[in-house]
Amino acid sequence: MRVLGIESSCDETAVAVYDEARGLLSHRLHSQVAMHQAYGGVVPELASRDHVRRLLPLVREALAEARSDRTSIDGIAYTAGPGLIGALLVGEGFAAALGKAWDKPALGIHHLEGHLLAPLLEPKPPAFPFLALLVSGGHTQLVDVAALGRYRIIGETLDDAAGEAFDKTAKLLGLPYPGGAALASLAESGRSGEFIFPRPMLDRPGLDFSFSGLKTAALVALRGRELNDSVRADVARGFEEAVVETLAEKCRRALTQTGHQRLVVAGGVGANRRLRERLAAVARGLNAELYFPRTEFCTDNGAMIALAGCMRLAAGMRAGFGINARANWELGAIGD
Repeated sequence: MRVLGIESSCDETAVAVYDEARGLLSHRLHSQVAMHQAYGGVVPELASRDHVRRLLPLVREALAEARSDRTSIDGIAYTAGPGLIGALLVGEGFAAALGKAWDKPALGIHHLEGHLLAPLLEPKPPAFPFLALLVSGGHTQLVDVAALGRYRIIGETLDDAAGEAFDKTAKLLGLPYPGGAALASLAESGRSGEFIFPRPMLDRPGLDFSFSGLKTAALVALRGRELNDSVRADVARGFEEAVVETLAEKCRRALTQTGHQRLVVAGGVGANRRLRERLAAVARGLNAELYFPRTEFCTDNGAMIALAGCMRLAAGMRAGFGINARANWELGAIGD
C-alpha cells in the first residue's frame, strides 16, 4: 500500500509519499510564515491562494523523490479538518480531482489523528494502546488511544491552547510572529525564579487545562516595567516553566489514572526542549515509555497525513466522493 498525503489545513502546504512496507519515501513542505509575518498572524485568504500555487509543484517533487507515479500510488489522503475552511477545501478539491483522474480512492484525514500517529514514523514507534498529549497552537488535549480510530479525550483546555498562550505572550514581549518558538528561545537566557506564574488548575482534581490566565499574568507582570532584554527573558522563562510544569503534571496524573505505560507527545509545542526534558522525568518516575516525533514532524506536515491514510486504507477504510472538509471536527467523533 502506497499513499500520497496532502496537508493544507493552515499555513503550510505539505506533500508526502508513504509506503506500508518501506516507510516514508518523500516529503515536501512550503511554509507561509514569511508571507504572514507582516500581518502578525495567518490571513486565511492569502493562505488558500498560496496553497493553490504550491500544491501541484510539491506533488510533482514528492512523487519524483519517491520514484512513484500514478500507477504505483494506491490512494490519496488529505487533511479534511479541522482548520481554515478555505485552505482545507483547496486540499480536498485537489485530492478529489487527482483521485478521480487516477481512479484512486481519496480519503479525508482528521488533522489531529495525523499528529497522534506521527510518532509511528519513527524507527521505534509506539504500539497501541497509549496515552497521547496533543499540544499545539490550536489544541491541548489528553487522549486515550486504544487503536486506530478509537480515541477518547480525557482532558482538554477550557480556553486557550498552550501554543496559543505561547504566541499571545510572545506578542506581549514584542517577539515576531510566529511567537512560540521565539519565546522558547528567549527563555533560554532567562533566570529561573525571577517571575513565578500560576500553574493553572493544578490545585484541583481532573485532567483539563486552562491557559488564558497565564497570558493575563504575564501582562500584569510586565505592567509598569521597563521592557529591557533581561526582563523579557526572565518573563519568558517564568512563563515557559509554568506551562511545562502544568502539562507535565497533567500527563503524570493521566498516566496514573489510565494505567498506560506509553506516552506519546505530538503537536508543535512538543518540540519544546524543556517540555521534552520534564516529560522524560515524569515517564522515568512511572516506568513509562515516552515517544516524540522528530522535530520536523511535530508541526504540520504531509508525512503524518500520508501515514494515517495508509493505515486507514490498509485497514479497509474508504470514503466516497463529496465535500468532507470542515473547520471544526471533534477528534472523538471520527470513529473508525
